[in-house]
Amino acid sequence: MTSFNPSEWAIRHPALLLFAIVISAAAGIYAYFSLGRAEDPNFTIKTMVVNVAWPGATATEMQTQVADRIEKKLQELPYLDRVESYSQPGVSFIQVYLVDKIPPAAVKELWYQVRKKVGDIKNDLPAGVIGPNFNDEYGDVYSAIYMLTAEGLTLADLKARVEDVRQRLLHVPNVNKVDIIGEQPQVIYIELSHAKLATLGITPQQIFDSVARQNAVTSGGSVDTSADRINLRVTGAFSGVDGIAAVPVDATRTRRRSLSGKAAGRRSASASPCRRVQTSSGWEKTSRARWRPSWLSFRSASK
Repeated sequence: MTSFNPSEWAIRHPALLLFAIVISAAAGIYAYFSLGRAEDPNFTIKTMVVNVAWPGATATEMQTQVADRIEKKLQELPYLDRVESYSQPGVSFIQVYLVDKIPPAAVKELWYQVRKKVGDIKNDLPAGVIGPNFNDEYGDVYSAIYMLTAEGLTLADLKARVEDVRQRLLHVPNVNKVDIIGEQPQVIYIELSHAKLATLGITPQQIFDSVARQNAVTSGGSVDTSADRINLRVTGAFSGVDGIAAVPVDATRTRRRSLSGKAAGRRSASASPCRRVQTSSGWEKTSRARWRPSWLSFRSASK
C-alpha cells in the first residue's frame, strides 16, 4: 500500500488545486483589510469602583455599617466575579469585578444595575453618609489634548469660549466625550472688618446667615386661573458682586435698630462691617465709603 503523495494528487487534479489557491488568496486579502490596526483598540474594563464617605466614622464602622451592606446587595448582580472593599476612617472603596466571559455589550447594563441596587439601599445607610459615588470610566483614553489661550480675556470669558468649542467638538463624528481640564472655579471673597463687627455687636455668622438667606430658593406659591396656573417667584436673589456687598449693610441696620433704637437707625450706612468684596480685579471707592470692584473676574480659591 503506497502512502498519499500531495504532489501527485495536485498533478492529477489541477482544477481543484487552482480552486484552493483562489480561495486561500481571497481569504488572505479579506483578513488583511479586516485586521484591527487601531492605535488604541477597543477593550472593555469589567471593573467598577464605588466609594462612600462618612465623616467621623472609624474604619470598623465604615466596614460593618456601610461597606458590608453594599457588598451583600451587590452579590445579587449577575455575571459577578467578586467584590473587594477597602475601608479607612471616614471612607470606603468597593471594587466590583465581573467575570471575563461576559459579553462587552452587556457591561454597560450591569453598571446600571449596580447603581440601581446601591440606590435601593441608600436610605438604609447611616445618617451622614456622603455618596455612594460610582466610577466606571477610568479606562477612557484621550486621543487629543488641546490648550486654549486668549489675550485680553478674563478667565470667565475664556471659559465661555471653551464651552462653545466643546459643544462643537461633540458634533464631530466618532467623538464620544470632551472634558475640560484646568478650569478655574468662580469664587467671591468677602472680607470683614472685625473691629467694626465688635463695635456693632454683630458676629460673622450673622453675616454668613444673611447672605445664605438672601439667595435661598423658596416657593412663592401659585395662582390658579381659568386657563393656566401661574407660579409666583420670590425676587431678591443675587445677580452680581454688588448685591452681595449690600447685604451686610441691611443686616447692620437691622441689628443696630434692635440694640440702640431709632438713633442707631439714623447713622450712616458707611459703618458697614463689610469692608470690601474681593475678586482678582482692582478696586474703586464709591461716594458712600464702600468698596466695589471696577470690573469682575474670578480666580480659584486656595486650598
